Amino acid sequence: MGNQAIEVTINRVKLSIIQGDITKQDTDTIVNAANPSLMGGGGVDGAIHRAGGPAILEECKQIISRQGRLPTGKAVITTGGNLKARYVIHTVGPIWQGGNKGEPELLASAYQESLKLAAENNLDSLSFPSISTGVYGYPVSEASEVAIGTVITFLRQNTFSLKEVVFVLFDPQTFGAYSSALKEAIRQDNERG
Repeated sequence: MGNQAIEVTINRVKLSIIQGDITKQDTDTIVNAANPSLMGGGGVDGAIHRAGGPAILEECKQIISRQGRLPTGKAVITTGGNLKARYVIHTVGPIWQGGNKGEPELLASAYQESLKLAAENNLDSLSFPSISTGVYGYPVSEASEVAIGTVITFLRQNTFSLKEVVFVLFDPQTFGAYSSALKEAIRQDNERG
């Protein structure tokens, strides 16, 4: 993978962007871009379920039987099964419908709820994929701005156990979009302050 990792520190938390396979990360938890049924699917969701094995699906079934389908913008936590990560935080991002149906707010909520769950469980580190940009069709450049902005705002406003947040992006185009969004957020910060 040819792209160099980009790294900054925000409120004593290391925020980095890498190109790679989220199922191979050894952070405490990885975030799954799940569907509301939590039963696995395509893309990141299917890869996490395949790599993590049946324990993840079993816990997902228990969650669904307790509370029903997971609403868009919400998150739940399960074991990591056979993954290096001890846990998987499953969150449902919005399906892109042109951008005027609350998609940015729902996408921001998916990131916020995942970070809150990590903090509530005293986790040190978590890895995010690019939520909603696969089969859900969210344009990567817009999604990257929401993701980076939401995570930076959360890290600035909260003190918690987290020491590291990693965006693990599968292809060079997505890596490039998130890198640009992070550089732009830092540039705006520097101008403000």
